[in-house]
Formats: sequence, structure tokens, C-alpha cells
Amino acid sequence: MTRPRSLLLAATAVFAAAFVVSCAPQKPVEPPDTRAADEAAIRANDADFAKFAAAKDLDKCASLYLDDAVLFSPGVPAVVGKDNIRKSFERMLAAPNMQFTFSDVTVDVARSGDLAEDRGSMQVTVTDKKGKSTTQTGQYVLVWKKQADGSWKVAADTSANDK
Repeated sequence: MTRPRSLLLAATAVFAAAFVVSCAPQKPVEPPDTRAADEAAIRANDADFAKFAAAKDLDKCASLYLDDAVLFSPGVPAVVGKDNIRKSFERMLAAPNMQFTFSDVTVDVARSGDLAEDRGSMQVTVTDKKGKSTTQTGQYVLVWKKQADGSWKVAADTSANDK
């Protein structure tokens, strides 16, 4: 074989090998697993909501919701949009001395890291001007979406009273 022909064959073999390797399926790069940190952030948001509600801070309560979030409450039509949810909270927080307590909370963050489910038991206690307390218990489920800045916002909120 002549030298130019051997070089051509060698170059063709190298090109073919490179082509085969580059066309082989690539293993996708897994994003880092941030589920533990995301769960902690969502639990902190739950605690913040209870503090904001006790302080009757409507803006901070509503700040945890997406602009197009939906709120499902027992016995009333769905409330759509952060502004409408804020109005709903305004009526709820008008009750004197309201306290929220969450328990048996489970937070499941999707492996993709962009969605989470937050569920558990809730207790709402209202104390009237005469000092009489009324407590309502129930269950809740929140669907959270991770935002581009890494924060979590509620996309859907639903609850059911125990009685």
C-alpha cells in the first residue's frame, strides 16, 4: 500500500470511530439532589405562614403563593389568584387572636426538584374578646413549585375540616 492510501485509511478509521462514539447515547447529567434542603425550606415556609397569620400580616401570608395559585376551602367556591387569596385571608385573619398549628407534617419533594407536596394536620384556635377559645382541626395539602430564584411558592392549597 502506498503511504497516501494508508494515511487516508487511517484518517477514515479515526473519523468513523469518532463518529460512532459521538453518536452513542449520552448518559444524562443528573441535577444535584437538593430534596433535603428543599424540604427544610418548605417547612420553614409553613412556620412562617403561622407567624404571619398570628401577626395578621396579609401581605406576607399572600407572598407565599404564586400569582395564579388556587385555594380550595370547605364549603366555598375555589379562590383563584394571589389577590383573591389575599382577600380570603383578610376575612379569615379578621378573627381575634387566631393561632395556626401544624402537626404530622410530611413534605415530599419530587426528584426533579421543582415540585413538592406538603400535607399534614392543622389546628386553628380563635379566642374571642371574652377569652373563650374555639378550636377547629383538619387536614391540609399544599402543592409547592420551585421558582427560578430557588424559593418555593404555593400553587394549590386545599384543606378539609375534621368535623
